[in-house]
Amino acid sequence: MLLKTIREQFRLNNRLYRCLLCEFVATTFLIYVGLCIDAQMFLSKGEKLSAFGHCIGWGLTLTLAVQCAYRCSGAHLNPAVSLFSWSLGTLNSLKYFWFYTIVQVAGAFVGAALCFVLYYDKIEEFDGGIRTVSGPNATAAIFATYPGSHLSTIGAVIDQIFSTAMLCFSLGIITDERNEIPIAAQPPLMGVMLAMLCMGFG
Repeated sequence: MLLKTIREQFRLNNRLYRCLLCEFVATTFLIYVGLCIDAQMFLSKGEKLSAFGHCIGWGLTLTLAVQCAYRCSGAHLNPAVSLFSWSLGTLNSLKYFWFYTIVQVAGAFVGAALCFVLYYDKIEEFDGGIRTVSGPNATAAIFATYPGSHLSTIGAVIDQIFSTAMLCFSLGIITDERNEIPIAAQPPLMGVMLAMLCMGFG
């Protein structure tokens, strides 16, 4: 009863505000847990978590993050997905896209900050306080992806275009009403999709 009263007291009546809050919270959760999975793998140099476990972990994290916001905002969690949804007409307006992008980026930074705080001592021990992008004690890869030394600029651009296209194409398959995939089954399938993309394109 008390919980219901509190919910009614603080309920956001504006649908856009509710969607933005959902996107922010779900994106924060996705990035926080996902980067903690990265930290487990990189800081232990694969001893505590394998590359396969890393992919599965991200897939499970996406499943829960999508479940968190799916029925409210659609759980885009990514500006590319929001743009894709707008281009298909499933996102109300271009204004929604810009607002979604802002809160998604904000949520991603908050999630990354939470991961950094949680793993700060271990990161300090690992790199000796010297933050580097490459090398045996590099920690930058916990928080972002970087091209390998073999990859050209054109190759990197093509990689991002193809990977994002695969992401959106896969989401289109899962969410297309003509495929009659139950709503409850869609978040787990999105998790499987991300695990697949991590294994093939990560």
